Amino acid sequence: MRLLSRLFAIGIAVSGICFAASAKPIKVTIVKKGDGYTLLRGGKPYFIKGAGGSSYLDKLVECGGNSIRTWNSNIGALNLKEAYQRGLTVTMGLSVGIERHGFNYDDTAAVHAQLETLRKEVRKYRDSSALLIWDIGNELNLNYKNPKVWDAVNGIAKMIHEEDPNHPATTSLAGVNPKVVAEIIARCPDLDLLAVQVYGGLAKVPQQIREAKWTKAYIVTEWGPTGHWEGPQTPWKASVEETSTEKAAVYKSRYEASIKVDKNCLGSYVFLWGQKQERTPTWYGLFTENGETSEVVDVMQYLWTGSYPKNRAPHLDSLLLENKRGTNSVYLQAGKAYQAEAFVHDPENDKLTARWELLPESTDLKTGGDHESRPEPIAGLIGDANTEHAIIKAPEKEGAYRLFLYVMDGHNHVATANIPFYVKP
Repeated sequence: MRLLSRLFAIGIAVSGICFAASAKPIKVTIVKKGDGYTLLRGGKPYFIKGAGGSSYLDKLVECGGNSIRTWNSNIGALNLKEAYQRGLTVTMGLSVGIERHGFNYDDTAAVHAQLETLRKEVRKYRDSSALLIWDIGNELNLNYKNPKVWDAVNGIAKMIHEEDPNHPATTSLAGVNPKVVAEIIARCPDLDLLAVQVYGGLAKVPQQIREAKWTKAYIVTEWGPTGHWEGPQTPWKASVEETSTEKAAVYKSRYEASIKVDKNCLGSYVFLWGQKQERTPTWYGLFTENGETSEVVDVMQYLWTGSYPKNRAPHLDSLLLENKRGTNSVYLQAGKAYQAEAFVHDPENDKLTARWELLPESTDLKTGGDHESRPEPIAGLIGDANTEHAIIKAPEKEGAYRLFLYVMDGHNHVATANIPFYVKP
């Protein structure tokens, strides 16, 4: 116990030294340049090539990324230290009460208490040289009704300017809703820039920003594949997910049509530099649960550096079940055997291996990225499996299921696909 206590104390001391070494704020400003805006960090132009999350930071640097985005400051010191050690910056999230979670913006005492809590957070982290931007709340406009939330946001932005003259303040919105943007223009004059979070509609964001009459700079704090609420659904309301190869194509095209070319955009944070369960275990993460990278990571390296990695992830064109895609509404009969086929190849002809997994369709469905639990896999129903095909026995119980395929190349790269199906008795 004494040894553990001493090691813990040493750890705190070392952490404190590392963090103290970064305690020299670098001034960040936004300046008008021609017909657009430029973010300056230490007087030098700084375009954000960022990722959401704090995992796999060495890989982020290797791929040409320069910044991370967090959703709260719970482990702010650790995030700032880890970022500083790698030459990364941080857009630091500040946790703000959400109406759909029960926060009441008519409660002036609660609003004031929140402001003072966040004041302590700003004072704690304002001097880090890794700090880039303060992000006030996350998707506060999602399912909200009380416009006083924006008065609170402006109060927090004003407080940030009082406490920290070196870093701008923003708030991240779900989508680009003209009515919401109008509320923010009217109620939040102290915001320095806007942050938006858009998936399937990313290519339209520059036009939407202009139509919403937002004239300041903006960033995109979340973007990624086609959202589960945007794409095709089966008759039993299961969202159809893109393959990792299809995702790579849309990440590239949407980024090049918006973030890369809009002079009012100061950069972005791709979602998610890690893994999470949201509708499926593979929908939004650029990594698997085992830490393997998908073809999307290859694309991000190209977008950030202009070149692809020497060894690239496998390319998965499609996954079929009984010669049908997920968009074809696949129905199976309980207990019967069916064939699944995958069309996959590797750019370097690396030897491929496959893992097939059968899951019940997720029923723990949330909104706004709230935590979801992963369904337990069903064992014993997949046979004669390799990278190109497998025999699937339909479960005996009626209901919605999903077949997953992971194809690995032996170099920590993976291709992913899944297909939803419904079992009839």
